[in-house]
Amino acid sequence: MKSIQLQAPFCWTHKIGLFFILGVSIVYFGNCTQKKVQILVPNVLVILVDDAGYADFGFMGSADLETPNIDQLAANGIIFTDAHVSASVCAPSRAGLLTGRYQQRFGFECNALSHFQGIDTSEWTIAEMMKSGGYQTAAFGKWHVGDAPESRPNARGFDHFYGFLSGARSYFPNPNEDQPGHLKSIRSNDTFTNFEGYLTDVLATEAIKFIDQHAEDPFFIYWSPNAVHTPMEATEEDLVKFEGHSRQKLAAMTWSLDRAIGHIIEKLENENLLDNTLIFFLSDNGGATTNQSSNLPLKGFKGNKYEGGHRIPFFIHWPNKIKQPSKFDGLTSSLDIMATCADVANVDNPTVQLDGVSLVPYIEGRSTGNPHHKLYWRKEGMAATRNDQFKMIRIQDLGYRLYDLQGDLAESRDLSESNMRTLNSMQDQLADWEDEMIDPLWVESPEWNQVTWYIHQDLFNNNQIRIKSPQGLSKISN
Repeated sequence: MKSIQLQAPFCWTHKIGLFFILGVSIVYFGNCTQKKVQILVPNVLVILVDDAGYADFGFMGSADLETPNIDQLAANGIIFTDAHVSASVCAPSRAGLLTGRYQQRFGFECNALSHFQGIDTSEWTIAEMMKSGGYQTAAFGKWHVGDAPESRPNARGFDHFYGFLSGARSYFPNPNEDQPGHLKSIRSNDTFTNFEGYLTDVLATEAIKFIDQHAEDPFFIYWSPNAVHTPMEATEEDLVKFEGHSRQKLAAMTWSLDRAIGHIIEKLENENLLDNTLIFFLSDNGGATTNQSSNLPLKGFKGNKYEGGHRIPFFIHWPNKIKQPSKFDGLTSSLDIMATCADVANVDNPTVQLDGVSLVPYIEGRSTGNPHHKLYWRKEGMAATRNDQFKMIRIQDLGYRLYDLQGDLAESRDLSESNMRTLNSMQDQLADWEDEMIDPLWVESPEWNQVTWYIHQDLFNNNQIRIKSPQGLSKISN
């Protein structure tokens, strides 16, 4: 088990008392020197996969993609069935997770088009928080939340970083990308480095090295592979395994992702660390239209305000606390990860108010029901809000839709005219929330906003999606 070391005073002038409380040994004497106090805390591993479909893991019901290692973790943990990220696209979703706050509070509302500053430096990241609690911190894989020097991982609380700054790259060494200074190049603590092999496997190997180096320290690992984001690339061996599969490339990439996670878990087991490691597993948003993913039975996909855009597979694995594997149906957010980590690491919350809540009382069974009764989403002219079972979507120049997810998870029956009272109430709630936010500091291209608007128009009307990229805009105009 891991521990952090605090300080307690003692001296030799008073009689000795020895106390054992909750597994914490404190030797107290009374005056002027210092004695270390051992307090047991868990290691933390956040596994954030990229663009994974809601239905594309065995524990989520997939019958054609093989994920035995991930499924075993889920089967021995708590699966959160109503879990969401704070955005339906990569970068703002990650900004929310890493701060525990709605990213709209600091203007990180959209994916950036090119170079950008990233998370406001006044915001405290989860890595900075865990580091302040005595943890060794590391990030592996995709960053995508700022490429300016002050926004890179080593400047935002991570002691170690191995990965790339941009939103996507090749899974194999690439002469065009693997150049010093290129945002897609692999960096080791901001120093250009080459790699060999398949990147998902390499990221697991690097994480294992970090665990080996810090097996005696409490550590926080943010393992964020680009799998299963495009480009659709897999090793020949993995492709052969799934020859003839209807989703061959995705199946092979998902298999390699599962294999990599299995290697990390094996290392934790071999070091006798797994029982006292708190593991979060989730995707950064819903499955994309470009990577063969499936979000069934949800409506929508990455980039829009329907459930397929932001409801994600999510579980927590922590054997020291989770004695009875289960499913939890309460409304949950990726924003809760930072608050949960603050709780288990015995770290005071930052001076700013977190929008997430600690899930520890729910894990331990001391609390039941919804960790949240309301959640919010916004990207420029598109917004949504959740109030218990009700979901409202607002699209500029299209209007509103209201759904009761308790009986209509597929968001197919609009209640905006038949339940005006709930609609009006949720409109007011969304407006109150927006009053606390600021305008986005950057926006996406007009072409992509237009595509997303047409997608919402089709989803609003339960129609087939006409276009999914700017290349299809000419179809609509014609």
